[in-house]
Amino acid sequence: MTIKPQPLKSGDEVRVIAPSTSIKIIGADTRQIAKERFEALGLKVSFGTNTTDENFDMMASSSIEKRAQDINDAFADPNVKAIFTIIGGFNSNQLLPFLDYDTIRNNPKIICGYSDITALLNGIYAQTGLTCFYGPHYSSIGMLKGNEYTLDIMQQVLFNRKAEITASNQWSDDTWFLDQENREFIDNEGWWILHSGNAKGELSGGNLCTYILLNGTPFQTKFAKDTILMLEDCHYSLMDDKEFLRNLQAIAQREDFSNVRALLIGRFQKESKVSRDKLEFIINSIPQIKNIPVIANMDFGHTTPIATFPIGGVCEVSEDKIKVSW
Repeated sequence: MTIKPQPLKSGDEVRVIAPSTSIKIIGADTRQIAKERFEALGLKVSFGTNTTDENFDMMASSSIEKRAQDINDAFADPNVKAIFTIIGGFNSNQLLPFLDYDTIRNNPKIICGYSDITALLNGIYAQTGLTCFYGPHYSSIGMLKGNEYTLDIMQQVLFNRKAEITASNQWSDDTWFLDQENREFIDNEGWWILHSGNAKGELSGGNLCTYILLNGTPFQTKFAKDTILMLEDCHYSLMDDKEFLRNLQAIAQREDFSNVRALLIGRFQKESKVSRDKLEFIINSIPQIKNIPVIANMDFGHTTPIATFPIGGVCEVSEDKIKVSW
């Protein structure tokens, strides 16, 4: 049974947590811009007890106990209406056995992030049925330029429960967090329609190399009878395009993959060197995907801007727009 949190409204408190990499790596300017952006939406920002610069260990993170505590505390706090992760990383799957799922189930609220946060979103959904949100981190909102699309879709989804998503006009894959002023923006050629068609179903997915970590665990989400699967990957998890192929094939070999009605693929980073031709070859080499719509080069993942998708929500797929609701 799906549990829906309340949408955001002006005056709500947003709790920022660091379930993967420490907040210490986030610059002061990025933190300040993000805070001002949330406040412009009428939201109050607070931070988890352990989401501090001092919590930084040899893995650029902190202990399981501290990270899990910040999540459990945020769900238990009646003043908190939404939870945003500060950034991704590599180790949020460590937390899944230590979350208080009864508290989460009884105090449903928005939780939003992407990349390594895939493990949390899908693990929580598998254990509780709570709709979670694959969207920007708190730090993502601290991007000074080129963030209008990200903010617009996030606001539509989290405040209004729905959005119509189309391709952005421009995208970027630069080190904006090192230099907020000198940016490189690239004109968007649009979505790659690798397999045409329309579909409707329940959203599942996220970052592929993290999503696959949940296979065979109690935190693996089951594909609903009609599922829209969304996947993306980052360049540092791809040794080459063969890594994407074998991980995607592993997902496609799940017994319940026959419930997947369409596949959405986020834009690859430039360093991944995955061209349209190469991706089309990969898709057509996987038998289980041959007869479903596939749209790639979409605005989610490790390039910007970033659309917000409700995991456990409804997704309607056509070749020129995606409708999401929850």
